[in-house]
Amino acid sequence: MVTSSDLDRSAILRESAAAVRHLARICFKTGPPTHTGVELEWTVHDAADPVRPVDATRLRAALGRHSPAMLDATSPAEPLRHGGMVTLEPGGQLEISTPPRPSVAALIRATEADIAQVTDLLAAAGLVLGSSGIDPHRRPRPVVETPRYRAMRGAFDRHGPAGRTMMYSTAGLQICLDAGEPDQVADRWAAAHAVGPPLLAAFASATRHAGRRTGWASARMAAWLAIDPARTRPVWSPSRAEDDPIDAWISYVLAAPLLCLRRHGADWAAPPGVTFADWLDGALPRPPTTDDLDYHVSTLFPPVRPRGYLELRYLDAQPDRDWRLPLVVLTALFADPGTVREAYTIATPVAHRWSAAARHGLADPGLAATAAALLDLAMSIMPRLELPASTHDEIRRGLRQRLTAAERRHQ
Repeated sequence: MVTSSDLDRSAILRESAAAVRHLARICFKTGPPTHTGVELEWTVHDAADPVRPVDATRLRAALGRHSPAMLDATSPAEPLRHGGMVTLEPGGQLEISTPPRPSVAALIRATEADIAQVTDLLAAAGLVLGSSGIDPHRRPRPVVETPRYRAMRGAFDRHGPAGRTMMYSTAGLQICLDAGEPDQVADRWAAAHAVGPPLLAAFASATRHAGRRTGWASARMAAWLAIDPARTRPVWSPSRAEDDPIDAWISYVLAAPLLCLRRHGADWAAPPGVTFADWLDGALPRPPTTDDLDYHVSTLFPPVRPRGYLELRYLDAQPDRDWRLPLVVLTALFADPGTVREAYTIATPVAHRWSAAARHGLADPGLAATAAALLDLAMSIMPRLELPASTHDEIRRGLRQRLTAAERRHQ
């Protein structure tokens, strides 16, 4: 049976107005901001020799029935016990994507259980999860090959080596927040961007790559920033703070060049420089469909990406259980409209300093001072999150350590 959604996804977009209407309908799903989600990535290493490459066969054997289809076409790709889904990035980085939860306490419990399950599966195969935002031991190399990944590599290679570093060596922590009620979206959108540079600095964990120091606090973000500004630069900026979020996102999407074109066979390379707006104007032999537009959106990687909810993509992977720290900070800062506005006011003076945050982290006095103020604000709000006492105390200690480091840098 063909459903209405099938028809919508296959609908031909014959003019830009139809693409605009579709993007405007899906980019922000408004409603009470009650849910939070998290996506965690890690590099994966041999437990005895972290420099040793880990191939797809070994990962497939370790993950078993939880292997994603890109790794094993016959796998049932079963969710983990608490609902997390396992996927792999092209360099073999492992990702757990959680279902959103109505409380951060519930999200932490479920995510910790899923991480423990994956850790056990890997341990049985002599593998361990990494602890930083970029592979400190190995040079970039492909582990999972698909037509999409080959097309990505070819497109990124035109801009230099950063694309391969990003694809094969980086690991991030993504926090997913509701967009909010219609009258809250603009403030939450702006604040999600504004707090990015100081929180990137506070939680930077990617200083070593392939056996050497990189000179960056977050070499992961450095790689992202160097790939292709048309698909990785922030959508929002302080200089255009009054822009409507929906209009800004639509302009970003339509102006971005195509990364790949799905077709039969292994060659998905897109003509260089052709944007989605060009495609709508007839630059390619066939017109695009709604499904093509949705797929194009999936190839855009700004620090904050609207997916109905807000996907905050700027944090490095964290060691051990420290992923909970930025999760709690962001949940606290976005607890209500008042905290959102206060966080925005604190962060705005450094909201444009993405490159400085990646390069210097808390060694930058302005970023350190702003990070300290944000962490202090978050800790004042933490009791409202109703975390279990032991979790609250442990996270507070971790944040105090980060706050102390930021304050020392500022002195």
